[in-house]
Amino acid sequence: QVQLVESGGGLVQAGDSLRLSCAASGRTFSNSAMGWFRQAPGKEREFVAGISARSEMIKYADSVKGRFTISRDNAKTTVYLQMNNLKPEDTAVYTCAVDYYNTYPRENGFDYWGQGTQVTVSS
Repeated sequence: QVQLVESGGGLVQAGDSLRLSCAASGRTFSNSAMGWFRQAPGKEREFVAGISARSEMIKYADSVKGRFTISRDNAKTTVYLQMNNLKPEDTAVYTCAVDYYNTYPRENGFDYWGQGTQVTVSS
């Protein structure tokens, strides 16, 4: 059974940092792209960042470029999202996902999803 479990969310002030983690289990994901998405209240889920299986290709949404960094540790089957200089508009539920059949990241078509972790940024 595939499980993706996020952690690291919380309530912070604008300008603060948070590091999200997502531990994956149940299948081998070392050949799969992984990514982070977010959904703010009243809005559709949006792509935040994606990383290829060997970390050689990374994609970011324009809204987070220069502030967020995605990384992964295949030995731990964990993907991370380092979020710096957080803004109130970053407030959302952040969810990690696995694009199991693809090695390189894309912005849709992910196969497995976590439950999400809440990030709230106050002004």
